[in-house]
Amino acid sequence: MSGLSHFDQDGNAHMVDVSDKAVTDRIATAEGWVKMAAETFDVIAEGRAKKGDVIGVARLAGIMGAKKTPDLIPLCHPLPVTKVAVDLTLDPDLPGLHLSATVKTSGQTGVEMEALTAVSVTALTVYDMAKAVDKSMEIGGIRVTLKDGGKSGRYEAS
Repeated sequence: MSGLSHFDQDGNAHMVDVSDKAVTDRIATAEGWVKMAAETFDVIAEGRAKKGDVIGVARLAGIMGAKKTPDLIPLCHPLPVTKVAVDLTLDPDLPGLHLSATVKTSGQTGVEMEALTAVSVTALTVYDMAKAVDKSMEIGGIRVTLKDGGKSGRYEAS
């Protein structure tokens, strides 16, 4: 299973041993979007959702999601997350929300999974809070846009 670090020489899944890696400052950013009907966009933008502040609740859910990543992704290392920032930007042209999450740590492995989880949970929370008015919302575009720190260095999406 060359190139896939989460498999041993026999092809069995295992948690990667990072004990010999240096502790370095690490950062990752991920993005995504939730597309919705114009009417749903208006409900969220104007704060009229029956469940409350969609953007505020989704931001908190994303932060919590980043902190819970090792509980959700079986081979993900628990890390001392030092910062999580989740941003939701209203875009009437989509119409919908652009999402981004930035996660930082000082550790022996990166925080890409935490950033991806934060964006995913944020998007799912937006859907949950607005599904009563729009079950056809779409979630997409979830990807890592920045990763820095550690042996592999810096990655920036084009």
